[in-house]
Amino acid sequence: MGLSVGFRFGLVYQPFRSPRTDHLIRCPINWSCPLPAIYRCGLATAVASKTLMDLFHPAAKRVKLSSNASNSNSPESSSQGSLSELTTEQRSKIEFNKSLAKSKRNLKICLERVSKSEGGGVNLVDLLAEETWSAALAEELHKSYLETLAEFIQKELSGGSVPVYPPQHLIFNALNLTPLDRVKAVILGQDPYHGPRQAMGLAFSVPDGVKAPSSLVNIFKELKQDLGCSIPSHGNLEKWAVQGVLLLNTVLTVREHQANSHAKRGWEMFTDAVIRTVSHEREGVVFLLWGRSAQEKSRLINATKHHILKAAHPSGLSANKGFFGCRHFSQTNQILEKMKISPIDWQL
Repeated sequence: MGLSVGFRFGLVYQPFRSPRTDHLIRCPINWSCPLPAIYRCGLATAVASKTLMDLFHPAAKRVKLSSNASNSNSPESSSQGSLSELTTEQRSKIEFNKSLAKSKRNLKICLERVSKSEGGGVNLVDLLAEETWSAALAEELHKSYLETLAEFIQKELSGGSVPVYPPQHLIFNALNLTPLDRVKAVILGQDPYHGPRQAMGLAFSVPDGVKAPSSLVNIFKELKQDLGCSIPSHGNLEKWAVQGVLLLNTVLTVREHQANSHAKRGWEMFTDAVIRTVSHEREGVVFLLWGRSAQEKSRLINATKHHILKAAHPSGLSANKGFFGCRHFSQTNQILEKMKISPIDWQL
């Protein structure tokens, strides 16, 4: 798919045309705006004239060096002295800004690769732009089942009779937004939303301007009860992803209006490998497993080195059977803080 795309904070791309159609596609993140606000902040205190960085993190005051550091003749020791005096909040801002810059770069790479495909389609593996994941999954990416899956996806995309979601450049959005070395928590979903304009490659998330589905509304209700977070005016969860919350669906594509239409085609094997990789490569990650399907994935997680939280699925059918009142969001932050890891700012 093609789109006219840019960021509110200055990174602008030229529009390109869909390899399958002859019209420009509007931004899948903000359908009312030709330049997508892909990292729109919904904080109640946000001021429209501020930049993205101002909305997420007000500018930090300059840190005054200690007398020892300032008197040192060594530039290296001065730098180390400055870093050592940063507060936890300031360090979190630095980490966030680095991750945000990486996310912008990864999206740009995927958009460019799709735009240059000239109707022939882009290799599925080439849509995974985040190096930490492509390196950790190098062996998996060359397995025969993934080649078969890539061929199937390409046929679905080139067929044109039924749209496939999410847009091609967002298929690996969860991995491209949350580098492996930044993963603090994992929230598992199933397959993407199958309605028009809903899917954006992140579990439970919808683009700005799209009505939040019932499961997401219930997530926001639990957040309000648990942490006092105000109900946001949008359902875009990218702020969580950039902070280190891996929002992973177990199936990454779907046909329009056909739930589970791409299930059992190979995606489950790939996302199982992603979960195993997080379990093996990271320590102290909090896994939020909502519903039976997600909880079945606990077999892939080393419970001796990670934290597993289980509750009912937040859908309207089961939210009252154990999701409401689970307090998973506050529990996640408590676990992270005990490990001296910066907590998640869940407020959108």
